[in-house]
Amino acid sequence: MTEKELDILFDQAFENANLVPKESVPPNVQLVLYSLYKHATSSRLSSLNQSFEQNDLGEELINAFKLNALMQVKHLSINEAKQQYIDIINGLMKERNIKP
Repeated sequence: MTEKELDILFDQAFENANLVPKESVPPNVQLVLYSLYKHATSSRLSSLNQSFEQNDLGEELINAFKLNALMQVKHLSINEAKQQYIDIINGLMKERNIKP
């Protein structure tokens, strides 16, 4: 598959993600999708070192989980992250019998 074809499929998967009810996706899968998307769309790994806004303890905890999720995918290439994102979204849609 060419990079252009992968980009098209990735963009379609991103659009299809909006069809999957958020409440039907477990929080750990939401974090994986978040980290794969951020990694796939970042042009530099320095985005992993971004500072997260810290308003209260709840937000600090959420940001810690997000940062942890980002660290877990940093070893992937951008194309690998895109492919994994596509696979997860397509799997969620298939499990829920959602048609694009």
